[in-house]
Amino acid sequence: MSQNLKWLYANRALRSFATAFLTVIFPLYLAVSGYSAAKIGMVLTLSGIVSVVLLAGVGLFGDLVGRKRAIVILSLLSLIGSLVMSGWNNFWLIVLASGLGGVGKGGGAGSGGSWGPLFPAEQPLLTEAVTPENRTTVFGRISFVGVLAGALGSLVAAIPEILHKNGTPWLFGYHLLFMFSALLSLLMMVVVWPIQEAHKSWENERLDNDAPPPINVRQLTQRLGLTNALNGLGFGFLGPLLTYWFYRRYGAGPAELGVLYTIINLSTAVPYLLASWVSHRFGAVRAVTYTRIISIACLAVMPFMPTFWLAGLGYLLRMVFNSMGMPARQSYAMGVSNPRYRSRVAAFSNLPSQLTAMLSPAIGGSEMESFLDFPVYGAVFFMGLNVIAYYFAFRHIVPPEEQNRSSPPPTFGHSASKSRGS
Repeated sequence: MSQNLKWLYANRALRSFATAFLTVIFPLYLAVSGYSAAKIGMVLTLSGIVSVVLLAGVGLFGDLVGRKRAIVILSLLSLIGSLVMSGWNNFWLIVLASGLGGVGKGGGAGSGGSWGPLFPAEQPLLTEAVTPENRTTVFGRISFVGVLAGALGSLVAAIPEILHKNGTPWLFGYHLLFMFSALLSLLMMVVVWPIQEAHKSWENERLDNDAPPPINVRQLTQRLGLTNALNGLGFGFLGPLLTYWFYRRYGAGPAELGVLYTIINLSTAVPYLLASWVSHRFGAVRAVTYTRIISIACLAVMPFMPTFWLAGLGYLLRMVFNSMGMPARQSYAMGVSNPRYRSRVAAFSNLPSQLTAMLSPAIGGSEMESFLDFPVYGAVFFMGLNVIAYYFAFRHIVPPEEQNRSSPPPTFGHSASKSRGS
């Protein structure tokens, strides 16, 4: 099934391209439409409920019926959501449409689109297409594709401002981009269609792996759920709310934010390719821990920066180090889980983060009225707790590829597309 990789890469590229400009423009679109900071936070919180329902549904649907089908359905829902946002700004319609459209569910600049309800369907398909030794490499490569696509998508966020300078109303420019997002959702359905998903592929995979999973599904889900809940609280203070923070703190408009996010996406591309080497050098759990500590420190200095671009540099460095550990974290979860339940593990271990991420935007948006930097400090606090909890939860659990440390470190030229039984 190694031929599936190119279609998964193409789907990630389209999704990241759309997510990049939607993350920038959505809170600004709400502000132009007359929404206050508190109301913007409420929209993001309530739309998260839709994402939680979708995430749980994909976890069950993917394992039982098919992960490819789950991606097709999610792309269709995203298309519908984008079309609704292109024509209406009613509060409840925006809540529903943004939830279906995945607005703010792509992890932000530099994340490569590694977030949201589609995640539990995509991860198992990637894992099934490669050997355990190459799994982290492929997770890094698809994020590499995602950030490059996201860099181009961030530039698109400048279109409403460019049109406005030429006499076009702000709302027209934003509605135009929502319609463009709908077109991209249609293309996502097209590129995922050729994927060939073997039924019960986990049975063949278990024959290839003599050793049973090092942790049972319930324990793995619970531990990941706890750590992800803390991370969700932290990320919820950032996400689309961060673009509003830049707007309020430094007066940055969509054009400046689009350029910053483009630079961040380009800067985080190479670290994704380094993820496999870092994971091999330190082990997956330590690689995640070390890179997250540095990234949190970079985030903590942002409110002290006197200018937009210096604060943007702090955010860029945060995303660079975060990118080094992200593929290792994703690959590790798939590597230590039972192949039959990978969609469920990916979905229900991330469900707590979706729930807690719903709380943070409303709290952060409300507190910004009196303490503008509150979302940044809230993110630092909960992400710090996440790192501590993650290390102590998984420091003794070793994935299959780390059980034999005599193999040489992976290189960029090493093939990562060897099929599992196909």
